[in-house]
Amino acid sequence: MSPGPGAAPRFDLPEPDPFTRPYWDAAAEGRLLIRRCAGCGRAHHYPREFCPYCWGEDVGWERASGDATLYTWSVVHRNDLPPFDGRVPYVAAVVDLAEGPRMMTEIVECAAVDLRVGMGLTVTFREAEGGGAEGRTGGGRAGEAVAVFRPRRGR
Repeated sequence: MSPGPGAAPRFDLPEPDPFTRPYWDAAAEGRLLIRRCAGCGRAHHYPREFCPYCWGEDVGWERASGDATLYTWSVVHRNDLPPFDGRVPYVAAVVDLAEGPRMMTEIVECAAVDLRVGMGLTVTFREAEGGGAEGRTGGGRAGEAVAVFRPRRGR
């Protein structure tokens, strides 16, 4: 997605292609998709047309539960790329999805001092258009959205 005339370039907007379009369409609707191999049964993320474990090509989309645990994180205090420059400090993280794959993401709605390895998280979505309305968990399409995670609340 390219910015309009005179607009600063954006480095947080996805660039969907025909293969990844189902992923981005689902995210815009508040759903997280992963890929699962019919051959070996393993799930993976980021979306690929083949299984990174057995190299099988019988791989399909599957709705993820949205549950994850925190694997590691880093607090970013400086990022000069728009719109990240206006979000600092923010927490860049790697989470373990309940279905098995690890995913790079951002942690929202939690102070960095409260983060703990293994803490329970749940997916939410940041609308990419306009750069940051957290909390969308479903509903209509208002542009592209990016999966981020927040602490899981009492289940």
